[in-house]
Parts: sequence; structure tokens; C-alpha cells
Amino acid sequence: MPGLIGRKIGMTSVFSADGKNVPCTVIEAGPCVVTQVKTVEKDGYSALQLGFAEAKESRTNKPMAGIFKKAGTTPKKHLAEFKFVEEYNLGDTITVELFNDAKFVDVVGTSKGKGFQGVVKRHGFGGVGQATHGQDDRLRKPGSIGACSYPAKVFKGMRMGGHMGNERVTTQNLKVLKVIPEQNLIIVKGSVAGYNGSTVLIQK
Repeated sequence: MPGLIGRKIGMTSVFSADGKNVPCTVIEAGPCVVTQVKTVEKDGYSALQLGFAEAKESRTNKPMAGIFKKAGTTPKKHLAEFKFVEEYNLGDTITVELFNDAKFVDVVGTSKGKGFQGVVKRHGFGGVGQATHGQDDRLRKPGSIGACSYPAKVFKGMRMGGHMGNERVTTQNLKVLKVIPEQNLIIVKGSVAGYNGSTVLIQK
């Protein structure tokens, strides 16, 4: 699907035509530069590699510097591939106007990291036992995690405590409320995974 790389600005709210207060997310989408053109003959598939946000030349390795030089653009910090139906050339700039006719978009982001969390917060467990009858330390425990004699192991995928958050999250079918080409902004209904300033992918 065609799309752009962007940056989450933050959340706000707007009033709809019928007077309802609608929560929304403001995203800076592009402008993105075409840094590579993938073709079926050469790469086995067709796609466009886009670059977003300026990067320092001192932090760009030589292979990537050659790609940017061939495209005739400055080094970029973030790269991503999208499948476009339209044809673009190296060095072309794609702006947020790509979403002028889009009613819904998918936004891919990285969720906020929560560190190590227990089963109550991570999986919504209700806890075991009661606070009485001597069980003062079992309220937020997971309970049994496997058999004792057979198979004498804990199965993979068992819901237990562990690292929560900091995962790739795709929020689908977000309604496009407004596109502001002058400021490269797109406003979508609802929330988007990630902190303010994080990099996101917006797809048609």
C-alpha cells in the first residue's frame, strides 16, 4: 500500500458538525524523498524506498551515503518501503497531499515501553486467592503455570510476567479528519501508538 513516513506530534480534539468533541492525533507526514526504486527485474518485487528527516553525514555509513548521492538528496534518518501504483523517479518528493483523497489510513508505530510488568497489568489477570486466611502475598500472583509430573515443563506462550510495551503496533482504519498541506500535517481520529515525537508509518 502507498504511504509516507511521519512523526507523531501529539493529541488534541476537534468538534464535529453535530457538536461532538472528537479526540484526534496530529501527525507530521513527510515530505519524503524517493531514495531507491525497487523493480521486479532487479529485486524481484516493485516498491519505493522513502527517506524522512535529515541525518548527519558523519552518522551515515558509506553504502547508505552512496544511495543518497545516487538519489541526489541529503542523508535521511528514517527509511521505509511502500508499494506504489504510481511511478516515481529517484529524488522525487512525496508530500502529505498523497492523502487528500483518502478517507481511512493505517498507522504503524512503536508502543511506549512499560518495563517489566506482572500478569495483572500485562494480561489483565484477576489474581488468585483472597486477602484473608493467611494469603496476604498471593493477590497479584499468576497461579498455576503448568503440570507437576507430566509433561513437567511450562509450555511456550504461557502468559506470565515480562517486558511490556515497546512493540510494533498497527492501528487500522483511522478516519482522516483533515489534511493541511502547508504544514505537512494530517489529523486522524483516535489515538496512535507511541510517544510524542516518535516515528510512524502512515498507509492508505
